Amino acid sequence: MLHKTQLLDSVTIPQDIREFSTEQLKQLADEVRAGVIDAVSVTGGHLGAGLGVVELTVALHHVFETPKDKIIWDVGHQCYPHKLLTGRKDRMHTLRKGGGLSGFIKRKESEYDVFGAGHAATSISAGLGFAVSRDLQGGDNHVVAVIGDGSMSAGMAYEAMNNAGGMDARMIVILNDNDMSIAPPVGAMSAHLAKMVSSRGYRKFRGFAKGMVENMPRPIKSTARKAEEYTRGMVTGGTWFEELGFYYVGPVDGHDLDHLLPVLRNVKAMKEGPILVHVVTQKGKGYKPAEEAADKYHGVSKFNVVTGVQSKTVAKAPSYTRIFADALISEAKKDDKIVAITAAMPGGTGLNLFAEHFPERCFDVGIAEQHAVTFAAGLAADGMKPFCVLYSTFLQRGYDQIVHDVAIQGLPVRFAIDRAGLVGADGPTHAGSFDVGFLGALPGMVLMAAADEVELARMVVTSAGIDDRPSAFRFPRGEATGIEMPKDVKPLEIGKGRIVKQGSTVALLSFGTRLGEALQAAADLDALGLSTTVADARFAKPLDKDLVRKLADEHEVLITIEEGAIGGFGSFVLQELAESGRLDQGVKVRSMVLPDIFIDQDTPENMYKLAKLDAQAITEKVFSVIGRDMANLSSSA
Repeated sequence: MLHKTQLLDSVTIPQDIREFSTEQLKQLADEVRAGVIDAVSVTGGHLGAGLGVVELTVALHHVFETPKDKIIWDVGHQCYPHKLLTGRKDRMHTLRKGGGLSGFIKRKESEYDVFGAGHAATSISAGLGFAVSRDLQGGDNHVVAVIGDGSMSAGMAYEAMNNAGGMDARMIVILNDNDMSIAPPVGAMSAHLAKMVSSRGYRKFRGFAKGMVENMPRPIKSTARKAEEYTRGMVTGGTWFEELGFYYVGPVDGHDLDHLLPVLRNVKAMKEGPILVHVVTQKGKGYKPAEEAADKYHGVSKFNVVTGVQSKTVAKAPSYTRIFADALISEAKKDDKIVAITAAMPGGTGLNLFAEHFPERCFDVGIAEQHAVTFAAGLAADGMKPFCVLYSTFLQRGYDQIVHDVAIQGLPVRFAIDRAGLVGADGPTHAGSFDVGFLGALPGMVLMAAADEVELARMVVTSAGIDDRPSAFRFPRGEATGIEMPKDVKPLEIGKGRIVKQGSTVALLSFGTRLGEALQAAADLDALGLSTTVADARFAKPLDKDLVRKLADEHEVLITIEEGAIGGFGSFVLQELAESGRLDQGVKVRSMVLPDIFIDQDTPENMYKLAKLDAQAITEKVFSVIGRDMANLSSSA
């Protein structure tokens, strides 16, 4: 629970802190930091980023009149202090839990969450939209977009800045620099300069000087403008941002409210735009275990506040991510053309392990999924064997490149798709729901889903051997099943599934790791007198047409099961059955997919239960299809 503190207890909404003195704001920042630490110690979540922006968050809500003034946060990792100050401090213990607060910015959650954020580099684009909308509607509010230095590796940020600079849009961008070191050292001198160049006096002088040269010949006018910009840039480090059309202010210490507050007040008073304020912060600031950790406690499980020691869950089996990494390392030892690419997620995708073995063959391109895909395509075009390793939710950002640069050219890029299906506490922004549909639509694509860890390892080997077309395989977050791994992993036959359990009346055709639930449902159905076959499709494309036809011909009911949205594997099966005329021959076919909603954060088990993709739901689906009462069926069994 939160510490009982005088100031934070008195704050319900940001308006409550507008009259606070600087000293009160410093005390409030300390209390907010303690509140964030306490909350995350109970729930787990993103800690380091939030601790780094405590003073910035307090300052923004003090200086600007939110929610009339719009603050747009990038990614959302740093939003916990914002949630504390915007009417949600009594619910912080529900972060990332079912029915609780989202771990990210969410419009439905608060009027202060003006634009949702789960993926990086969106805040400037959205902020420009708010600024243009304001101007078209005759408004006078401020728009502030906060973006982290890590997000500045994404091309979308520069597209937005180029557009905003070209439009001379009145908006403020806060660059939260906690790692890039793109600026000179922050200290008293840089703070003084930042305050000076954002002051009304300097801007009045600048306006006077601009007026003096306005009627001069164009070469002189251009030279004068560049001289002023570059003179400031040489001292403050902002020349590059000036070239994009932004008035640069900074760098300023993001933890020193004596420096930060006057700068924010000055830029709020500016009527010109756009403006970029370069704020330098420290990730994990104010909590020693986070400051000393290599990842600054970016994402943590529950932990002891005093010691910083995180709770460790004893894994029953290796994670699917670890199985993938080990399999890829094994293949790379045999083939020096295998390389791996990820987009700012080496630890999450297991490529940190690959990099330990092959540092020169592992590439982290930053938050740049579009570039990652085309970079991989270039490698493939010149004879290398690239594995582009991304979460399903992030692969979406590179879809045009998959279509244009990979699929149309038939290049053998191998897409390893982690976090396929529902992902638990990260909620809908990180769910891997759509990749089967959008990849399966592409001509020439080989698309696989692993039912267990042995199948995943076999798919890595299979994909490595496909040299004439692109391929992809998907696997979920979390622990694998714990079955024993073979010493010699064999590739799969392309486009061929397998029968796992033979029956005669009902056929369950699974694509991916719902196979375990399908087997449990089959056992339940067998006990109730319905002989059930279970098959593992392995491939959505090319589809095993022989297997699909056999299941349709030999069973009364055929049900497909997948951890993806409508339009994926089940749709491919229905297309085949329709084209082959089997839908006209009496077999009853249904597809079990993720429901047509975005499912909020919860445990994966609860999410799949809600999605009706667990064993009980499969059994109930069979009952509904055959039109027989479960109670009568049970008594006659």
